[in-house]
This record gives sequence, structure tokens and C-alpha cells, in this order.
Amino acid sequence: MTTTTTACAFLPNFQDRFPWWGGDLQTLRNQLIPGPTQLGGDTTEVQVPLSDGSGDRLTAYIDTPPSTPKSPLVLLIHGLTGCSESTYIRESARFHLERGRRVCRLNLRGAGSSRQTCQGYYHAGCTDDLIDAIAGLAVGVLAEGIFVIGYSLGGNILLNFLSRLGDRRGMVGGATVCAPIEPLQAAHQLMHVRNFIYHQFLLRRMKRDVLDPNAGLDVKEVAAVRRSSSVYEFDDVFTAPRNGFDGVKDYYRRTAGAAHAHQVEVPLLMIHALNDPWIPAAPYQRLAESPPRNVELVLVPSGGHVGFHAADSNETWHDRRIEQFISSIPSRANMRAL
Repeated sequence: MTTTTTACAFLPNFQDRFPWWGGDLQTLRNQLIPGPTQLGGDTTEVQVPLSDGSGDRLTAYIDTPPSTPKSPLVLLIHGLTGCSESTYIRESARFHLERGRRVCRLNLRGAGSSRQTCQGYYHAGCTDDLIDAIAGLAVGVLAEGIFVIGYSLGGNILLNFLSRLGDRRGMVGGATVCAPIEPLQAAHQLMHVRNFIYHQFLLRRMKRDVLDPNAGLDVKEVAAVRRSSSVYEFDDVFTAPRNGFDGVKDYYRRTAGAAHAHQVEVPLLMIHALNDPWIPAAPYQRLAESPPRNVELVLVPSGGHVGFHAADSNETWHDRRIEQFISSIPSRANMRAL
């Protein structure tokens, strides 16, 4: 099965919501305004053991709407230093719950409440953890299929995951929002002088997460993390060696989602804002020159980094665009089996 491919769809009807004008304010809104306190429906915590022998367990929250859930289950994957309680995750969860879908808010290894059940820490290519997470969900939860949405780094993880997955029955499709599909370029942009405040904010949170007493770092790792002065150096002295990569360049190269997009066999929507201050648009524009057959690329003039707070609705534009995409996918009964 293939989907109609849009090489590069600009949506001029998107207008920034007052007062969140421009890429920076669109980005900052998620930090300045808390997410919804009530999602609606019932929430159940689950723990999923990982298969690598580490003893780590991922935590996730299954949100079920008051009405009988409609297909598919929507699995949300947070970005760097995010978690199941991040504003954009909770906003998306409420959005899909209101449309009758069951939602799974996953905490990656070492993130959010998974920090208390894991000694490891997620990275841009941790696809095995995502495979385990989905396999560990109850069969009933997955009965109507699954649609996965990855935000920022979570989107790059999703690209790597889908490229390995093939065309599987039950995987309805996926979407990425502002994913760093070329991690090396994203790191350089984040370290640019105009992004100094963003860079320091993220680096402090990265250090906070991995230096948690439960993380199990040895003395050498602790020292290396503490002295790292950039996300690039952090990934070079900690992320890459801890996860079996030969330095930061090898890590960025092997986990770059852009290199794997053509292997995706299920419908995938990729959304990005041209004024995202963190993630460069150039990799998306290059991908659009030879678009993958199952991928719809949507580049929007504004929206910031996982912002997309539009003037015409209190619901984020990316949630509404993903809703249109889900609705356009044929039912599971018409999907090609294994």
C-alpha cells in the first residue's frame, strides 16, 4: 500500500496566535503555559520490561475516553528532556481523547517516571525500546491498530523504528513533529550563538536527568557529564559511548532519520516549521527533492519548535493536521497483511 505523497505542502492559512508571534514565542509557549490539568477519561499506569537484560522497565500511561474507544490507539513519544507530562504531550492526549481514541503516553528510558525504573537513558536510535514498549501493551489495547506520533527527538526515534518495521498489520501509520532528522545539523544549529539560552536550558536538563541517583553512572561518566559544555560534547562523552557508538559523529550518522525515511512502509506524515529555531529545515527540503513514497512532507512557514499555536483554534495546528492524516488512512481491513 502507498499513500499520496506531497513533496512539500505550504499551508498559508496557518497564522500565529496572539501573542505567540514568530518561531521563538511559538516555541516558548510550551514552557510558559502549563498543559491541561484534566485530560478526560480514565488513566492507568503500566510498566513494560525491556528485553536487553538490564532489568529496566518503561512506564507509560494509558488514557481511555469515556466512550468506547475508536481505532487506532495513539502512542505519543516525547522529545529531548520531555516526558509523559510535557505540555505538548498532554495537549495532544486530550485532543485524541476528545475524538474517542485511547492514548498511550510513553516515558522513554530514564525520562519522567521511567527514571525511577531505569538505569539507562534513551537516545536518538533507541528503537529496540520502542519495539518492547509496543509488544508489552495489552492485546486489547492494540486491537484496533496503533498510530505513533513522535515529537522532536521522539520523531527521529520513530523514523528509525518505522524503517525497521516494514509493512506490519496493526501499525496504521505515524507522524513526526519537528524531528531532528539530521542530528549533527540540529546540534550545530542549537549551539549557534542566537540559541544560547535554549542550548543552556536543554544542556542543564540533560545533565539533571542522567545525573539522577537512580541512573547508575560510574565515577568517570559523572565527571564527563559534569564537564561537558555543549550538547555535542555531552553526546560525545556520554550518549555515544554508553550506547555502543564510536563517538558523536558515528552516533549522529547512524541515527539520522533522514537516511531511513525511504525504508518506511507505512503511511507517515512529517510536519516541520520553517522558523523552528532549534531544528534546521534544510534536511526536509532535501528530502522533498526525492520524496519517499509513503511519506507526506508538510513544511509550514511558522510554528516554531513543536508550537503550531494557530489563531483560528485553541487546539494546536499539528494535532488537527495529524487528525486529517489519520482520517485519510484506509481501515486496517484494507491494509496489506504481513
